[in-house]
Amino acid sequence: MESRGVPPGPYRATRLWNEVTTSFRAGMPLRKHRQHFKKYGNCFTAGEAVDWLYDLLRNNSNFGPEVTRQQTIQLLRKFLKNHVIEDIKGRWGSENVDDNNQLFRFPATSPLKTLPRRHPELRKNNIENFSKDKDSIFKLRNLSRRAPKRHGLHLSQENGEKIKHEIINEDQENAIDNKELSQEDVEEVWRHVILIYLQTILGVPSLEEVINPKQVIPQYIMYNMANTSKHGVVILQNKSDDLPHWVLSAMKCLANWPRGNDMNNPTYVGFERDVFRTIADYFLDLPEPLLTFEYYELFVNILGLLQPHLERVAIDALQLCCLLLPPPNRRKLQLLMRMISRMSQNVDMPKLHDAMGTRSLMIHTFSRCVLCCAEEVDLDELLAGRLVSFLMDHHQEILQVPSYLQTAVEKHLDYLKKGHIENPGDGLFAPLPTYSYCKQISAQEFDEQKVSTSQAAIAELLENIIKNRSLPLKEKRKKLKQFQKEYPLIYQKRFPTTESEAALFGDKPTIKQPMLILRKPKFRSLRY
Repeated sequence: MESRGVPPGPYRATRLWNEVTTSFRAGMPLRKHRQHFKKYGNCFTAGEAVDWLYDLLRNNSNFGPEVTRQQTIQLLRKFLKNHVIEDIKGRWGSENVDDNNQLFRFPATSPLKTLPRRHPELRKNNIENFSKDKDSIFKLRNLSRRAPKRHGLHLSQENGEKIKHEIINEDQENAIDNKELSQEDVEEVWRHVILIYLQTILGVPSLEEVINPKQVIPQYIMYNMANTSKHGVVILQNKSDDLPHWVLSAMKCLANWPRGNDMNNPTYVGFERDVFRTIADYFLDLPEPLLTFEYYELFVNILGLLQPHLERVAIDALQLCCLLLPPPNRRKLQLLMRMISRMSQNVDMPKLHDAMGTRSLMIHTFSRCVLCCAEEVDLDELLAGRLVSFLMDHHQEILQVPSYLQTAVEKHLDYLKKGHIENPGDGLFAPLPTYSYCKQISAQEFDEQKVSTSQAAIAELLENIIKNRSLPLKEKRKKLKQFQKEYPLIYQKRFPTTESEAALFGDKPTIKQPMLILRKPKFRSLRY
């Protein structure tokens, strides 16, 4: 069953929970079962539920094929705890579910969770505050500097001057006519531009339900853009915010295994498992996930773009969102993604788990230390696993610095300096490069296009076989026979009659010989 597509907005995890429970309740087959010499109707076994739910999750774009059977069992346990299901005697509230023949049924009550409703006045105030913040972006007076938690971050004088000269030091010939911009003006423009781009990429009318503009700290964005190594990894000036040396050494060891292992260090059977456990313990003990509790709703909303036809949109949206992170978090995320991506692709990596492959182990181990809600959410593990899987595959693009963002900020600042923007209401904003992305379509339209596109490609393959002159006649007949067996409808459409098929080879339809030819027996004389 395909995802119905939960649109962006607040409490998306709760709405996803309602979608999954509704699909499970509507689609799970019910039948009679016998247990302890007694028959029960309209029920199912735990094993049957795991099979059906496992297939549902793997085919849902919000979770993807990386979902494991064990994660499915965990979700079924949450269903029992939240009274989405109950055992055959009506008991629920525990998590006593295993992949076995225990019988369960659906209760009569609705399993849907209620979405918290925001007070109208609070919503109105938020909208008004957002409008005021947006208007104040281009006002060059009474701008107040925020004092966010800096995580020990500070812009050095050298880097500050570097950013200032890169952005502001233009058009020296007309410097007399230009307005003087403060550092606060520059920071507000950074906030405005990145929000405009994010809204454009996500294709939503407003970001107010996804992120509060006050959550965007321009100093973090500017630092993440300007202080990077040649590989694009953030460089921290305050080393106390960095990973401990022993963690960095352990990550380097596994990322470059076996070359990364220092031969001077003692090794033993299971050495690589102990090193991996050390790294995992460090990340799991962090006080908050790398994407922070504050941005949970933002990243969960982007998870709904993680579909084949929206992959480019998801990459660009995640690229901007990861710039919002505090620099220490962004650096840890970059190094972690590089390590687990290399480990999952390393054929020489010893087996780190008896029952799980390396990739599944990476996702299972680190998902909750990357994305997690401050309050317990039932789909946390599945959503985080989906995001970590996507980050592993696209981390090089997602965690690189977007050059177009710097260009857009420079254009905005140039318009401000030259006085082309006097009042926000004039609508004279600096032109942003147009971002084009695929138009979102329904799941039914996607399936129809997928089928038509696939059939067109297969029909083109048939034509290539037909028109291939270098292919021997015998080999061509063999391939066409195989094609007819695999795709009979497409073959019949191309060759509706035997005459059209015979014309391809320049001969006439032959009359098949009888299967059995009876010959008159020869009688021999009995005389010698």
